[in-house]
Amino acid sequence: MKMLQAMMLLVATLVMAQANASTDAQAEKIRERIKPVAEVCVQGDDCGGPVVAASTGPRTGDAVYAAACAGCHAIGVAGAPKKGDVAAWDKRLAKGFDKTLANAISGLNAMPAKGLCMDCSDDELSAAIKFMSK
Repeated sequence: MKMLQAMMLLVATLVMAQANASTDAQAEKIRERIKPVAEVCVQGDDCGGPVVAASTGPRTGDAVYAAACAGCHAIGVAGAPKKGDVAAWDKRLAKGFDKTLANAISGLNAMPAKGLCMDCSDDELSAAIKFMSK
């Protein structure tokens, strides 16, 4: 009888250990799935890593075009002047480069403000217009 009780106690202990191990493994999987994708480090805080510059300087017109403008200006979406279409760009630039740049900054017709390149500076947008209008 004592042997049977000892065996039952051993089996119960093993079952409980297995259940706890399974629960720990599940909890770890959940923690892995819901962990943050990134962390924000505010200047002045010690975040445990090297400081990385957010920008290396203004982007070229080619880089801005590739990142933000090509989606519409490569194929002329909603009447957008295509890159390299000199006649279409001359028509817009006839109003003056500053007016064309102002339209790019504030948006015009189907083009949203800054062509949705909200981190583009005015100089970068200017370079993109010059690149596209060549």
